[in-house]
Amino acid sequence: MTHNPVRADFVPKEDYICRDFARREKERLWTRVWQVACREQELPKVGDYITYDICDQSIIVVRSGPETISAYYNVCTHRGRRLTEGCGHATRFHCNYHGWRWNLDGSVQRILDEKDWAGCDNVSHDDFRLVDIKVDTWGGFVFINLDPDCEPLAAFLDPMPGYIDPFELDKAKFRWSYSVRVPCNWKVALEAFDEGYHVAATHPQLLDGFGEDYTWSKAMGKHGMFGYDKSTCPPGAPAPRLNRPIPDDLRPGLVRYIHLINNTLHAITTEKDAAAASRLLTECDASAGPAEVLSKLLAFQEQAAKAAGAHWPALTMEQRIAAGTDWHVFPNLIFLPTGTGTLCYRSRPWGDGTDPDWCVYDIWSLEHYAPGAEPPVAHNVIHSEDGWKAIGGVSEILEQDFLNMEQVQRGMKQAGFVGNRTNPVQEVAISNMHRVLHDYVD
Repeated sequence: MTHNPVRADFVPKEDYICRDFARREKERLWTRVWQVACREQELPKVGDYITYDICDQSIIVVRSGPETISAYYNVCTHRGRRLTEGCGHATRFHCNYHGWRWNLDGSVQRILDEKDWAGCDNVSHDDFRLVDIKVDTWGGFVFINLDPDCEPLAAFLDPMPGYIDPFELDKAKFRWSYSVRVPCNWKVALEAFDEGYHVAATHPQLLDGFGEDYTWSKAMGKHGMFGYDKSTCPPGAPAPRLNRPIPDDLRPGLVRYIHLINNTLHAITTEKDAAAASRLLTECDASAGPAEVLSKLLAFQEQAAKAAGAHWPALTMEQRIAAGTDWHVFPNLIFLPTGTGTLCYRSRPWGDGTDPDWCVYDIWSLEHYAPGAEPPVAHNVIHSEDGWKAIGGVSEILEQDFLNMEQVQRGMKQAGFVGNRTNPVQEVAISNMHRVLHDYVD
């Protein structure tokens, strides 16, 4: 067995900048793992489809029946032309080259001049059907796997669903969605959101009402997570790094923090949450302790959600604490759930997967809405070389993160850098991800 070079405090730089490593990922990782192709919300009606590309493989994901989602390789079985681009609605799949057609279940509908193949081997309709790909769903996400012998999705995701199922992510809908091309490795982009250790330096404006900002991080099988122990420095108080006392009145700091997140991130917290938080200043006593302030906040959030007709998952405080703040689902999905809003990140290699210096980064803000009140799904796709810089118009906080990514990718190529010296306490999720990654590619 090949020696795994990853330690709790070290990840080799070749994982990010080496073309041979990218090639091995393309051959041994992306062809064998469950990965998110889309959200179920994108396939509401029979015939709705999306095209999901990973490296040089292209997959059609389609609602083939009222309760069925199917996935196929996006290729005509006659001469190899791609059948779909982007997303849309179809009653059948049609090849524009020679006019062959397939039903939504992948079976052949028409072969032009089919009689010409009489007497040839392997020319039944089963031989010419679209090639199926494994597909399954969890939490409103549609996962695909190119390995026909893969383990079931539930086994792959374990133990994460046990912590996150109570958040009922399957009922969340898009608030907004952006896809950008970023000049860094797909892991550099993903890892910008796989730890909270960077907040003090990258997002110092958040520390005023953040409470405790020192994180714990855990490996959870293939996956990872991190969170905060707010028991000694609660939300609403300045982070201990600021060397300021915990105020007797936590309300103003907490309200400022929630409004700051809503106004500058436009995710995780919602407009309803911000309005609910403001009620603390008039409907919660200034002398209230941390537990009472948080309890009041949750009660106001629940009232705001129900008044709007939006779904409210009945989470206990124990479930919220156990779920932490941030989950990394191997290999390339990260999400931060709160019960009202969830921020999701999906990272993929750019193009055919052999260039380690570029990736596609998808960012989804999800929210619980009243039935029918959610905005139309609008994916903003900006894949020009400098298009990623537009992220500042979406979120000031994300812009701060993205400015790190390009500089990290360039810096890793310096002779004076041998590898990431990952924090063995606060960046466990990152080193664990690379440990699992090497198990695949080596």
